[in-house]
Amino acid sequence: MYDLVGVGIGPFNLSLAALCDGVPGLRTLFLERGPAFSWHPGLLLEGTVLQVPFLADLVTMADPTSPWSFLNYLREHERLFPFFFSERFHIPRREYDHYCRWVAEHLPSCRFDAEVTAVEWDAAEEAFAVRHRPAGGRGGRRVLARQVVLGVGTAPVVPEPLRPLLGGGRSGPVLHSSDYRAHRAALAALDDVTVVGAGQSGAEVVLDLLRHQDGQGRGGPYVRWLARTPAFAPMEYSKIGLEHFTPDYVDYFRALPEATRDRLVREQWQLYKGVSEETLADIHDELYERTIGGGRPRADLHPGVEVVAARPDSGTGGTGGYVLSCRHAGQGAAFEVRTSAVVAATGYAPVRPAFLEPLEKLVDWDERGRYRVDGSYRVALDPSVTGALYVQNAEMHTHGVGAPDLTLGAWRAAVILNAAAGRTVLPVPRRAAWTTFGVPGQRPGETSGPGEAGTTGEAAR
Repeated sequence: MYDLVGVGIGPFNLSLAALCDGVPGLRTLFLERGPAFSWHPGLLLEGTVLQVPFLADLVTMADPTSPWSFLNYLREHERLFPFFFSERFHIPRREYDHYCRWVAEHLPSCRFDAEVTAVEWDAAEEAFAVRHRPAGGRGGRRVLARQVVLGVGTAPVVPEPLRPLLGGGRSGPVLHSSDYRAHRAALAALDDVTVVGAGQSGAEVVLDLLRHQDGQGRGGPYVRWLARTPAFAPMEYSKIGLEHFTPDYVDYFRALPEATRDRLVREQWQLYKGVSEETLADIHDELYERTIGGGRPRADLHPGVEVVAARPDSGTGGTGGYVLSCRHAGQGAAFEVRTSAVVAATGYAPVRPAFLEPLEKLVDWDERGRYRVDGSYRVALDPSVTGALYVQNAEMHTHGVGAPDLTLGAWRAAVILNAAAGRTVLPVPRRAAWTTFGVPGQRPGETSGPGEAGTTGEAAR
């Protein structure tokens, strides 16, 4: 019998595993079907950096004294002085991946090559039964857990018009950006590549393909960048704007009506779907270089454009490729694009894992089939279930734009740890933002009548 079993070992459940390590009286196990920790391997490109400061590691924002901090990782690898002299605040993405692998390999609670096949409620044991097996499918084990934390991550999203073309075959590759690194050389050898999606991943793919052109813009593919957003916009990174990634904003957001929450998530795309200013500047510099001596960049950038249909190119010449039918939102005009390959940098979305099927009728889903999640990240279950089920990075609809962001990872893990332990193992801040979200003096969830100022006290907890 375990007190807590985590399913999936990505950064968020790894953060929880690290914070649980050494907690007296708490028995934990974390299961991952992969052979080792791996974080977005398809986009671990040279020169790419994490979009959050190194302090947003697995533990520091909840417990800076933990031995699993990034600074201790540097010390263990005798790299503290080089890191100090580099004056880095945002670390290379490859370094973050290596840091997480170091933690995962040293935590005794983390077990890899363990694919969870079912989570069910065992009423007789008053516990969840978690079944898992090696990736090869032979054998299997059943462990009991009073509480389960889902940290299975998100799945790549591909626009509907492109889904039938995934894989590409003889016409050339059509892929999600999560697979970019594996196809990088083949894409660089083509004459024309279209990237769809205006987020950080799309920008990094565009920049990498531009750098495969020579100094005069010859060689390498013609690069086309399409995006539905009205602009290739920088991510909101002002000091006050970043307070949307605080516990204060989470509490405020949770208390809003569902329709308001859904609208805000769509409107706040620049908080989590924008591009770093540095990457946009690098793209501009690459394009500028191509104009020296009267040249023109072998690239086109098209914001405000949606791909509405796609088909293999069967035109004259038989060169293969695809025809993308596009629509410009502002002008309402349609046009077509011919391209040799497509990279869909179109993000990720939570998925309902198949192993939850035994619990499906015991989960209180909302009208859109999403989890109902409380302030401690517990999923609403049938009253007959006395155990607790938690989720990480599947609650943007209830907790706001901070759900997928690494900034809140350690804080959220501490909240779950305290709830799972039934006591305050790690104190969490009552207030972290200068901004007052909502009515002054009113706590989230409270309302004021006409002419009332609300309750006295902290505006957000």
